[in-house]
Parts: sequence; structure tokens; C-alpha cells
Amino acid sequence: MFRYLNKRKGQSTVEYAILIVVIIGALLAIQVYLKRGLQGRIKQAADDIGDQYSPGNANQTIVTATYSRTNETFTKGVSKKKLLAREYTNRTTSGFSVLNQDMEYWGKKQTGEK
Repeated sequence: MFRYLNKRKGQSTVEYAILIVVIIGALLAIQVYLKRGLQGRIKQAADDIGDQYSPGNANQTIVTATYSRTNETFTKGVSKKKLLAREYTNRTTSGFSVLNQDMEYWGKKQTGEK
């Protein structure tokens, strides 16, 4: 009778191990679906907020100027260019405005709103 109980303990341990492996396998299998569901919910929440930027109705002036000092020589068919001073770029942004705010859609309209 004791031999039977000792064998049963080993069998019970193997059953628990198989059960744990099956549970971990199931969690790994549904991981993709859970991730897609969460990403879909986040996207839906972001879409409910509305458009954040409208390139068709935005007006912005950007001026970019690049300055450098170089010396370029051409000798016997070979062109050489030497940078005499550091090159730098100056970028100026001004005048950002939304042109047609009445035509913009900023999310769900409330009842009674035109």
C-alpha cells in the first residue's frame, strides 16, 4: 500500500507541472490578442479626442539660413574644397495660425451646438 502512495505522489507532481505548463502556454498564446485589444482601446481614446493638427488649415512661416566659409580650388581636373570656418544654421519660426477655425472638426459636437 505504501508503494502505491509513493508512486501517486510522483504522478501528482507531474500532473501539477503539466497543468502549469498548459496555463503558461495559454497565456503566451493569448498575449498577442490582449496586446492588440489594449492598443485598439488606446487608439479609440485618442481618436475620440479629435485631430491634433490640421496641415490643410495651418499657416506657418519657417526661414532657414545656412552659413559657411569655404575655399574651393580646381587644379589639373581635381576639385578640392576646404572648410575655413564652422558651418552653422539659423532657423526662425514665426506666424503660426489656424486659417479656418470654423471649418475645423475638434471632436464630437455637443447637442444644441451649430
